[in-house]
Amino acid sequence: MSVITTSRQGDVLILTSDNPPVNALGAAVRQGLQAGIEEAAGDDAIKAVVIACAGKTFFAGADITEFGKAMQEPSLPTLVDAIEALGKPVVAAIHGTALGGGCEVALACHYRIAVPSAKIGLPEVKLGLLPGAGGTQRLPRVAGVELALEMAAKGDPIPASKAKAAGLVDRLASEDSLLADAVAFAGEIADARPLPIASEKPVTVDPAVFDAFRKANAKRFRGFEAPAAIIDLIEKTAGTPYAEGVQAERMGFMKLIMSVQSAAQRHIFFAERKASKIDGIADDIALRDIKRVGVIGAGTMGGGISMNFLSAGVPVTIVEMQQEALDRGTATIRKNYEATAAKGRMTPEQVEQAMGLLSPTLDFDALGECDLIIEAVYESMDVKKDVFGRLDKIAKAGAILASNTSYLNIDEIAASTSRPQDVVGLHFFSPANVMKLLEIVRGAKTADDVLATAMAVSKKIKKVAVVAGVCYGFIGNRMLMPRQMEAMKLLLEGATPEQIDRVHVEFGMPMGPFQMSDLAGVDIGWHRDPTRIENIRDALAAEGRWGQKKSAGFYDYDEKRNPSPSPRVAEIIEEFRQKTGTPQHAITDEEIVERTLYTMVNEGALILAEGMAQRASDIDVVWIYGYGWPVYRGGPMFWADTEGAKKIVAGLEKHGFDVAPLLREKAEKGERFNK
Repeated sequence: MSVITTSRQGDVLILTSDNPPVNALGAAVRQGLQAGIEEAAGDDAIKAVVIACAGKTFFAGADITEFGKAMQEPSLPTLVDAIEALGKPVVAAIHGTALGGGCEVALACHYRIAVPSAKIGLPEVKLGLLPGAGGTQRLPRVAGVELALEMAAKGDPIPASKAKAAGLVDRLASEDSLLADAVAFAGEIADARPLPIASEKPVTVDPAVFDAFRKANAKRFRGFEAPAAIIDLIEKTAGTPYAEGVQAERMGFMKLIMSVQSAAQRHIFFAERKASKIDGIADDIALRDIKRVGVIGAGTMGGGISMNFLSAGVPVTIVEMQQEALDRGTATIRKNYEATAAKGRMTPEQVEQAMGLLSPTLDFDALGECDLIIEAVYESMDVKKDVFGRLDKIAKAGAILASNTSYLNIDEIAASTSRPQDVVGLHFFSPANVMKLLEIVRGAKTADDVLATAMAVSKKIKKVAVVAGVCYGFIGNRMLMPRQMEAMKLLLEGATPEQIDRVHVEFGMPMGPFQMSDLAGVDIGWHRDPTRIENIRDALAAEGRWGQKKSAGFYDYDEKRNPSPSPRVAEIIEEFRQKTGTPQHAITDEEIVERTLYTMVNEGALILAEGMAQRASDIDVVWIYGYGWPVYRGGPMFWADTEGAKKIVAGLEKHGFDVAPLLREKAEKGERFNK
């Protein structure tokens, strides 16, 4: 069956794409559209053309699986030029999303009609690319330079209403009669001449717009090549003829597609999808029904975890031991929702709807009606075992019992129940209502349907989930430990917190190890005995330097939480240097990278060899979504592939580290972690 079907209503030819799931513009689709345009050109009885899509969406982009392969004709640039060159009106009928190549097809059409729920965008920048089929040239001509910069350099889609206000959409259709409305529209403009041809429209531009846009988005674009390339391209071609501009666009596209950054961003695009596949479990396994979720603990984590389910329309029973803690937690959830509503991301009705699904209680037994129960209590094995022992007595048969532990042994927790097959780790990252990552920890006895259900639940609450094995710190925190340990050693050997943090920020991390410690709280995990001072962290904590919340940690903070180097911290570090007799040397930025980042790769290799992660790309996903590793470096294991395993091994050996056998094997064989 052809992916493009043709039909006629009167003198209007309708070209309909049916290429599930997202009508990607693969070779068969392009060929079918070209054939349809040629049919319209050669038949005098056809007065206008409508391009529409079956299924959930208009063309949602190019077929990304074709990247790197020989392009089959017609290419997308050839196709869009052919659509625009047809001497008869072509109407794009848009529903769902018109993204990337789909937006470029719509721009090449002479008219565009969309349902109000439709979204239009150019997200190529998120794959380290720029639009390659006239998007950077037609969009400024149709909707203005400012909107073109917003859409192409940021990559976020805009709603149909905004597109209509900008002239990108000519008419809004009814949600349930798009095709009929599009055909009627085509009939109205069948004889309209001259046709509005996007590539022939002049571009009006204020040169100041470009620098203002760069300045406004400097933080967002830091380190990325593609946004800068897009802004430069639109700026340079704004006053040039379309033919010249589109040639510059093509050259820019080819340059970016060969870049390491684009390879890294495309790697993460596929890695995220791969992470949802669980080795050894059938895709069609029957899932457990999750109608109500229980959360134990209404603190920061418990409240954040609850919000994920409430926002997805799942009722939550939240349990606390004290009324005051329960009230405080419930009030925080409401405050967070109201802050979201104040930014226009939720309506007041949606806030009330979410809060209406929340049942706060002091009655532990109320968890008995829940299908999934997540504990978010203090990170202590004794406390967690006690909670699970109590749950074992009251949870209904078949309920999934989950721990939000960051480090602790899920198998030991599961052993405190009579149903270890129902126990799983669900490690949310803080703030849990914001961070996208969820580590799903598979215990030795965790049932397959429990694991598969946890993965399905993660999709429902819009998390990116990765399966981890049982080991101290799982994937993310286990790899964080060598980084933090080496950072502390570097302080004793002559580095400063500012130097170490600067190297990490210049690498592309949102913050360095000590900035992170100050944000999270220097006191987290501290033994709380101010007389027991065994390291620099103990000394800071004993003096109440607990980080940003106390305006003092590894840095001093002003009232706006802006950091500055701390003379007191420099004194404490110097005292420890003297006390430990640590030899000093000049520490280079290169040494910091080798000792804090190469050691993470080394730990990642151990995790892989032990089977604690299913695949190298899963580790990359954990670090992109859980810790802010720069997406343009593709995660630690992809970065190791771009650096080369030999270089990493040499760097580790230089500083006397034990090299993971798998890493050494990759170096000797010249192999990559990611195939």
